[in-house]
Amino acid sequence: MSGVLAGFATIGLIIGLGFLLAHLKVLDATAQHVLTRTAFYVASPALMVTVLGGTDVHRLLSANLLASLGSVAVTATIAILLARLVWRRDGGETVIATFCAAYVNAGNLGLPIAAYALGDAALIAPMLLAQLLVLQPSGLAVLDGLTHTPSPGISRGRLLLVRLGAPFRNPLAVASLVGLLLALTGIELPLPINAPLTLVGGMAVPAMLLAYGISLRLGPGLGAGEPPAQITALVALKLVVQPVVAYLLGAYAVGLEGHDLLAVTVIAALPTAQNVFTFAMRYDRGVILARDTIFVATLISVPAIIVITWLLS
Repeated sequence: MSGVLAGFATIGLIIGLGFLLAHLKVLDATAQHVLTRTAFYVASPALMVTVLGGTDVHRLLSANLLASLGSVAVTATIAILLARLVWRRDGGETVIATFCAAYVNAGNLGLPIAAYALGDAALIAPMLLAQLLVLQPSGLAVLDGLTHTPSPGISRGRLLLVRLGAPFRNPLAVASLVGLLLALTGIELPLPINAPLTLVGGMAVPAMLLAYGISLRLGPGLGAGEPPAQITALVALKLVVQPVVAYLLGAYAVGLEGHDLLAVTVIAALPTAQNVFTFAMRYDRGVILARDTIFVATLISVPAIIVITWLLS
């Protein structure tokens, strides 16, 4: 459990630092936007190239991937139905709500938990792949389409090309594809390219966490901006539905057992990623929804992961 606690402690301290810096007026809302844009356009794409590019392709394309994809698909579908049919959210907020329910904190929390609590950092790779190449590009393509309004009078053919090309205008989607190609081909980037990418990618997680801490200090109080019932439903999808689906698919659909089954279930039970807050800020959709869901899910996921580990170990 030391790996789990250490991962959460690291996140909490950096978020707390962002909160403190905002409270002391060292950083303000402008700094929050700068950190968010830096993470979205520069640091996160660099991180995706280095993380995916350095991952063993055999670990990526495994039975764990099928269970991870299934858990994401089922949870995301339920979240979309709730957001659109019950809560009457618009398209952009529906994407953010879906991310809140199904986008796992596989980077800054999943990597240390996989390494220290599960004993193998590569176990996080299937979930990373499911998110970075399926959930994230599809959601960001919708957000891009809603944000970039076509010029009046544009032809249907041109409009179709604009929509189809949306994922390739997104730096995170492009970087994820580049990383996957590097993994599949076994090509290693030369040191003069890999070293600066690794250095810049190291900014991604701290920038996200600092921006999130600033939002906690400068934004509306927790529970003041979004219906608590909706936050509760999204947290339940993230911490209950997604790991249960991952377990059922892993055990009965793809034949996982023992440590592999534990790993796919624990990883699905990780809280909502800070990336979701970055996306919400970038597209100005569901910012408070993302912030509050991340906060509550991160707090509750600690006992949830401990219980799962106890039951399946």
